Amino acid sequence: MTKMKLKTVTRTQGNNRALKEGRVTAPDFDFDIEEVPVLVKGFRRMVRELSYDVSEMALTTYICAKAHGVKFTALPIFLVREFHHKAIHHHVPSGLKSPAELAGRTVGVNRGYTVTTGVWARAILQDEYGLDLSSVTWAPSGDEHVAEYKGPANVQPLPDGDLEGRLISGELVAAVGAKIDHPDVASMIENPFEAGVAALKNRGLYPINHLVVVRDDLLAENPDVATQVFDAFAASKKLYVEDLKAGRVKDLTPVDRVHLAAMEVMDDPLPYGIEPNLQVLEQLMDHAVTQKIIPERMDVAEMFAAPVRNRVA
Repeated sequence: MTKMKLKTVTRTQGNNRALKEGRVTAPDFDFDIEEVPVLVKGFRRMVRELSYDVSEMALTTYICAKAHGVKFTALPIFLVREFHHKAIHHHVPSGLKSPAELAGRTVGVNRGYTVTTGVWARAILQDEYGLDLSSVTWAPSGDEHVAEYKGPANVQPLPDGDLEGRLISGELVAAVGAKIDHPDVASMIENPFEAGVAALKNRGLYPINHLVVVRDDLLAENPDVATQVFDAFAASKKLYVEDLKAGRVKDLTPVDRVHLAAMEVMDDPLPYGIEPNLQVLEQLMDHAVTQKIIPERMDVAEMFAAPVRNRVA
């Protein structure tokens, strides 16, 4: 019997490599994987056009999209996690000594205000430095994946989108998510990777960035899609974690180094499923409300497809 093909988008990294290489398969479905060099463009097509059957998706984009009625539902496959202290940069000649001094200033944001990295970075500024986020004017360099989203009054997009240029010149004293190498721009948090590891060890902060979504009509028509997709991604991740533990992963990437650091705290640096990630999901939900990305909290379990709500891998 011919397997149904699932048009799929996900970027290559250790935990899904075996799936993309065909070493892991699903019993009744084949993954027809489309390579999207700029993954966020795939996110946008999924949010606005439902262009894929299965898609990697930024967590906050998903929450925002669900709040606006987009017809897809997540599986608790948490593909990407990161430490976000490194995302906060400042214009060194401006003379700021602490992130707390950003109150009353304008701070740039790479791409949209709802970008997940931005949400987690602002959460760090609030939780670790006491910054009142409402006292800052946030200046995104682009628009939002969810076109219907309207930001709060203190979100004012840059008219020309020139985040890096304005940070170099000092017109912006700081920015979140800027991609820049310039002598006048530096991380605002000293030793940011070590700070991220410390936040994990001291307060359990291990931010989730990406999960997986499936079109609602496909879930309704094929009840086994949710479990088979979950199990395939989980099997691929298991092979990667085994290789990481055994030292078989060579030429370590920054992503691999995050996972190795997490393994100082937990046995599996990429747990899938709601239960082992509930604390982080609840944190993200709280921050999404505080930052006015969604008007009110959603029930975490209801965010995920029913057949996999109790699945853990």
